[in-house]
Amino acid sequence: MPWNFPILLTWLRILIIPIFTLLFYLPADWISNRQMINWLAALFFAAAAITDWFDGYLARRWRQTSSFGAFLDPVADKLMVAVALILLVATDRTYAIFAIVIIGREITISALREWMAQQGKRNSVAVAKIGKFKTAAQMAAIFLLLLSSSTLATSDLFMKIGNILMLIACILTIWSMLYYLKMAIKEFKA
Repeated sequence: MPWNFPILLTWLRILIIPIFTLLFYLPADWISNRQMINWLAALFFAAAAITDWFDGYLARRWRQTSSFGAFLDPVADKLMVAVALILLVATDRTYAIFAIVIIGREITISALREWMAQQGKRNSVAVAKIGKFKTAAQMAAIFLLLLSSSTLATSDLFMKIGNILMLIACILTIWSMLYYLKMAIKEFKA
């Protein structure tokens, strides 16, 4: 297993997940201000999202890409997003259908990429722009929803905008899944 700074950032993102999760289960007498927990959770999530962009950028810029890094990066992303979505559903900040669509798509596309790789055709389901737009909407939605559910006057606004962005992310999620499936089908018809 190669070690370099971009892979270290990816591991850091994975290590943030249990800390992020524990924030939601802290006893009220440890941190009584629930808004503080929301802000901490949002900051941890934002840090994970930033390292997601940063590790890929640095790996390409410093020519430190590796097959292990290419494997670990999407795993870290999917774990963080899935955990955040489950916690948002559990705290009634978003709808279960959004989590089902996004997590279901991630499992489907991961399985498709694995299968295509076994067939020697991994590049036919490489990341497309639609997937990047989906990710941007999804990250912004999760960040805003993490800030919601508080006593702040802006909380309701964060929840509304977050769920609108989550709906957009779900539409882009389905669209991108259909795009990737179409690319895979086209590859096997050729």
